[in-house]
Amino acid sequence: MGCFRWIIDQTLRGLAIIYPYLNHHPIYLIPYIIVTFIICWILGKVIQPELQNLVGSGVPQIEAVMLDINQLPWWSILWRKFIGGLLAICPGLFLGREGPCIEMGAMVGQGLSTKVFHLNKEDQRLLLSCGVAAGLSAAFSAPIAGTLFLLEEITFQFKAKTAVTALASAIVADLVTIIFFGTKPCLYLPMKDLLPTSAYFPLIGVGIILGLFAYLYQYVILTLPSLYGHLKFIPRHYHSIVPLLLVIPIGLWQPIILGGSHDLINHLVKGDFAQLATAGSMSLLSLAMVMLIIRFIFSMVSYGSSVPGGIFMPILVLGALFGVIFAILLIQWHLLPAANYINVVIICMTAYFGAIEKAPFTAVTLLTEMVGSVEQIFPMLLVTFIAYVVNDWLGGRPIYSALRQQIYGK
Repeated sequence: MGCFRWIIDQTLRGLAIIYPYLNHHPIYLIPYIIVTFIICWILGKVIQPELQNLVGSGVPQIEAVMLDINQLPWWSILWRKFIGGLLAICPGLFLGREGPCIEMGAMVGQGLSTKVFHLNKEDQRLLLSCGVAAGLSAAFSAPIAGTLFLLEEITFQFKAKTAVTALASAIVADLVTIIFFGTKPCLYLPMKDLLPTSAYFPLIGVGIILGLFAYLYQYVILTLPSLYGHLKFIPRHYHSIVPLLLVIPIGLWQPIILGGSHDLINHLVKGDFAQLATAGSMSLLSLAMVMLIIRFIFSMVSYGSSVPGGIFMPILVLGALFGVIFAILLIQWHLLPAANYINVVIICMTAYFGAIEKAPFTAVTLLTEMVGSVEQIFPMLLVTFIAYVVNDWLGGRPIYSALRQQIYGK
């Protein structure tokens, strides 16, 4: 999983060089488009034999295995998810690395349990569960969040044996990623100033709005299969050609917004962008809104195109853009000190993710581990809880369970 993460990071950095070059030398767009068609063809060939088990993050498929309504051939899924995930994410599609890491981790656990240790069915599920926790831990260097995700989104129950064993596997996975990437949190965003209590009241409104948009996200993502179903002239395993071609003009405009994307979040909270945002720049507000609309629409286009890829990072990026918009407005209206700009961005990332995933414990823990700070736990909890309740009140469901029911009917 460390290699998977490293290849994606390096490739997306390469796109930040390739697209400006293409802007200045448009003649090379022709061979680039030809390469794009080749990528689509290879990707289609890789995923076609196990299409239903490879599309998306893989979490709904794993849930189905735990419920005895699906079986996954571990080796075929493992190598196809690795190659297919790279072919989908590296060209810049708005997909996260964590979904493939989770499914690949689960397949490693399943392979060890059946081919090496020859365990009974209960212990096979235990090792598969450990692989889930280890996969998420490797993707984000977040072992506690990896374990909580397993309990909150996969097993829906807390058993000491599962929790402790999964935590051990997540710790080992994180140790390996430390060797690859060092000890710095994967999205290190230190918060230097605490939110004043006067800012808590407007954050209640922020939580309500995020809850509404969380429901919208769930609604749209669950309608994607019917929308792509209209492309009857393109076989389903080649639907990736749609986002692969559409991502090119986006990359020519702003390559920083391609991919998952950690780099975009860092761009939003550091350097010149953050300085203008803390000054309440209204032109920057317009840019953030445009980015939000593009990221929302193209995240759906990418995820719905029958390719391997997760939704964690795309959701977090949307949350960060919501945070930028709300922070600029609150600063402009003198409801938030400019020094707390980064606080609001992180809080919105947490709340939007927690509401969509219906996993508030995972959300708060994940962001805490990713950004390397525990300074703002209470406002993170407050806004996440409000967004969660609003989405729940509107009829929102745990997104992976809803996707599983869509695929398997139960």
